[in-house]
Amino acid sequence: MKVRKISEVEIEKLGIKSWPIWECEPSTFDWYYNESETSYIVSGKAVVKAAGQTIEFGKGDLVSFPKGLKCIWTVEQKLTKHYYLGDLEKLRD
Repeated sequence: MKVRKISEVEIEKLGIKSWPIWECEPSTFDWYYNESETSYIVSGKAVVKAAGQTIEFGKGDLVSFPKGLKCIWTVEQKLTKHYYLGDLEKLRD
């Protein structure tokens, strides 16, 4: 799992605003990633725990989750994100 800030230029280059949107009210739930996912956080805040690693993220963060990841999500503030399933590198070509 990785979290980083990205620029408006990169948001446009990746076409993030055309990715599907997912929203979630505050809650805690288990999740398994059948494929890799990259998410851009539009609003809200969450914590994800997996195999000894904990990440926190919120508005403006780009978050990546590897295929096969088992984790526990805690959405602390209503979360809205754009998401892309699969290899993000394919969008960079």
